[in-house]
Amino acid sequence: MARVEARASLAKADLQDVLREMLLIRRFEEKVEERFRAGELPGFLHVAIGQEACAVGVCRALEDGDVIASTHRAHGHTLAKGTHPNELMAELYGKQEGCSHGYGGSMHLYDIERGNLGANAVIGGGLPQITGAALAFQLRGEPRVAVAFFGDGATNIGTFHEALNLAQLWKVPAVFVLEDNKWAESTPESQHSPIRDLSERAKAFGMKTMKADGQDVEAVYKTARKALDHARGGDGPVFVHLDTVRFSGHYIGDPQVYRDKDEARELRETRDPVELLRAKIELSDSDFSELDTEVTEIVEAALEFAKNGTDPAPEDALKNVYA
Repeated sequence: MARVEARASLAKADLQDVLREMLLIRRFEEKVEERFRAGELPGFLHVAIGQEACAVGVCRALEDGDVIASTHRAHGHTLAKGTHPNELMAELYGKQEGCSHGYGGSMHLYDIERGNLGANAVIGGGLPQITGAALAFQLRGEPRVAVAFFGDGATNIGTFHEALNLAQLWKVPAVFVLEDNKWAESTPESQHSPIRDLSERAKAFGMKTMKADGQDVEAVYKTARKALDHARGGDGPVFVHLDTVRFSGHYIGDPQVYRDKDEARELRETRDPVELLRAKIELSDSDFSELDTEVTEIVEAALEFAKNGTDPAPEDALKNVYA
């Protein structure tokens, strides 16, 4: 999607465009959930509804040439990094016109052309990948930064500690973005981590840490800019801790028996990043309705594009296979 020129904070004039981008991600994922429940999409589906400010705030702060690695909740990151909704929807439908030509689907999609090194079904799988990419940028003398998105559950994975240890040891230009929604699939953070401040884990490696409210897109952007400038300036990697909210279950169809049934409803009423930004810029009901209609039409067009896409040939399943 459209990006503003890199600067320390978002201009007031840009905030409606930021709201549009967040709303597009929201409506895209709602439509994808609808079609998944209708039986049109294969495999599992994980949405990041409630976490849109994290994706948009960080990706708006990136510069041309920067790369990201995502998680199994990759739709928002992918749209925010610049992939067209048509290409993303086509990928979810397994079409050749998809951003990964139908090879990736929801949990394994990628868009190398736009600096998206891929979603990861493996928890924490993108962390060593980003450390490696950042090392390459450093060795080539390129002013680029590699960014990893991951959740709180990933901070318990061995590759998290290995990736951060090497990144700090080598002082590579990497930014590690923790989207802390307090749930590791169905396990609450209090039951999988002995500490409540997960940024302390990065401090163990001597890494610089920063925090922001992940529901406030302006705060996310400002923090991401500082982190990216620090890394790009050769001062080493940064750990960014974003406190965010997952409105949905771990996957579509998750009965969420582990969660208070009123929690998600209450969070939507008080911590919705779309509504928080809408209130901040004082967008009228009519203007918001117009914006909503615009992005909904884009999503519907993407759905039509995907359904009319080209199915891969059966023999294509044998391509790009390495043993």
